[in-house]
Amino acid sequence: MKKVGIIGSGVVGIALAKGFMKYGYATTIASRSEDKRKELEQQVEGITTNSFSDTVKDRDIVVLAVKGTKAIAAINEIGIENLIGKIVIDATNPIEESAPENGVLKYFTNINHSLMEQLQNLAPAAHFVKAFSSVGNALMIDPNFESKPTMFICGNDDNAKIAVTEILTQFGWEAEDLGKATAARAIEPLAMLWCIPGMLKGQWSHAFKLLKK
Repeated sequence: MKKVGIIGSGVVGIALAKGFMKYGYATTIASRSEDKRKELEQQVEGITTNSFSDTVKDRDIVVLAVKGTKAIAAINEIGIENLIGKIVIDATNPIEESAPENGVLKYFTNINHSLMEQLQNLAPAAHFVKAFSSVGNALMIDPNFESKPTMFICGNDDNAKIAVTEILTQFGWEAEDLGKATAARAIEPLAMLWCIPGMLKGQWSHAFKLLKK
């Protein structure tokens, strides 16, 4: 049984933890707070909890599901040495702590350098794969649409992307590999696009689909 560690105890982290547990992964979710860990154990039946660093030490796969503004601090708290050789599913987006403008989120990165690239540079021996960053948490597991939606992924390690593609297939997605970590410059802004119908019209039940001939 593969072991997964979830870094982030908000709605995204909890949704993904439940998904991994549903599909048979041994799942631990991290929180800095002992009170929060107790709360999570009551909220998610069968989940185990731990500190950031201890959550990842014996895990095959790590999921980074914190706010983008907290991502670098989370990697440092985990311990860069604890991520060597690990697959890290990066579900973060570089969203500013400020109000959207006309329904458009504001980012603290620019179009020529993504948050995932910053994280990969910080922990160069980890195998980051961008995924789950362009859809809301309610649709991450078993999305129910007329056709299977597309999850765009990228990363520098081909074997890591194969492993994440297998997870996405289990969770009800088709994965579209867009290449190296630099493609996160295109993937991360999809969260802006995904959120606009929700921000302006209250419509949150949608996902992206890549059509091919």
